Amino acid sequence: MPTPPPATLAQALAQAAASGLPRLEAHMLLLHALGRPAHERAWLLAHDSDALPAEQARRFASLCQRRAAGEPVAYLTGRKAFYGLELQVDARVLDPRDDTETLVDWALSLLPAQAPSRPLRALDLGTGSGAIALALASQRPQADIWASDASADALAVAAANAQRLALRLNLRQGDWLRAVADAPAFDLIVSNPPYIAEGDAHLPALAHEPRLALTSGADGLDAIRAIIHAIARAAPARAHLRPGGWLLLEHGHNQAPAVRALLAAAGFARVQSRRDLAGIERCSGGQWPGNKPS
Repeated sequence: MPTPPPATLAQALAQAAASGLPRLEAHMLLLHALGRPAHERAWLLAHDSDALPAEQARRFASLCQRRAAGEPVAYLTGRKAFYGLELQVDARVLDPRDDTETLVDWALSLLPAQAPSRPLRALDLGTGSGAIALALASQRPQADIWASDASADALAVAAANAQRLALRLNLRQGDWLRAVADAPAFDLIVSNPPYIAEGDAHLPALAHEPRLALTSGADGLDAIRAIIHAIARAAPARAHLRPGGWLLLEHGHNQAPAVRALLAAAGFARVQSRRDLAGIERCSGGQWPGNKPS
């Protein structure tokens, strides 16, 4: 016998819970179905006995089914909170992860809140939705923040987010450092590049996200190698990092030793890693020396 449609908000949430949907996700999807802001979870609790109109009930059921099939909540609602900002996201870009805020924290520690005699220049490579670049721009409005991506679709999402949030970004299209080949050197370069190995067992669960933003060669390190090598091999007159500038890279849970080794071999100094809230080495980086190694 089929389950009857829910009559109230509480019944809708109970049905979602019975299907295995986490409580927070159910709240976010029901609020979206009702056309209410994502932060109004308290409103749901206060109105749990309210009637759920049939159209909103059908919409909520459809959202729950799509979520059960693996579609990210951010794509279903079109919104994702990241570093205090509400971004608009869709299947053109990677769903921003909370772990990436570790990279933003580290980057901000290297960008003084009080600007020196000249504006500091930072670059977010492979910006996607613009999450990292916009977080930096929101916290360091005096800095000159650039962002690049090979995907025109991704840059359209980033540009729309920047416009809606009234944050200034210098956006460039191109493959990694080629996007800024004509730009002056930066004080800081950050990136959350693709770092999942081709054939990784987790990829089927990420089928709704753009593959180019996820995978990078047999060991997942091709993009990271390309970024490091492009910086290390640039002629002094075409340097991407200023002397003393930093490169920070997000990577997979078990890739920190390999990324540190790549940075050290390329001549970076003060090579180190940062852990996320789960205690996993989530980012690695190094400082470009005053003189390039021979």
